[in-house]
Amino acid sequence: MEILRIHRDAAKRAAGKKMHALTGVVASGNLEVLLERVLEGSQCEVNIKTPVCGFDSIWHAVVHDFIERYSPGGLRISVNDGGARPDTVTLRLAQGVRLMETVE
Repeated sequence: MEILRIHRDAAKRAAGKKMHALTGVVASGNLEVLLERVLEGSQCEVNIKTPVCGFDSIWHAVVHDFIERYSPGGLRISVNDGGARPDTVTLRLAQGVRLMETVE
């Protein structure tokens, strides 16, 4: 099991007031993403647990692109990977941010 921790500042705080959201299900070729509104300012923290080792650079690229596109400031994001492809990771992260914008 590989564990990656990525800390970045986003351009702004994530929109909405919802405190947490969950997308995806850990299963063959998928992953689950938990988003929590617990950080100050524009900080963003992404913690990844994956059984697939050696893909650090791809994870960093996907997370960097996600933060640039969606500006998830204030969120701690936990990713439990089940071998998902990068496009699926991006989809689940984007779904999570949109869920955070909904009314609770």
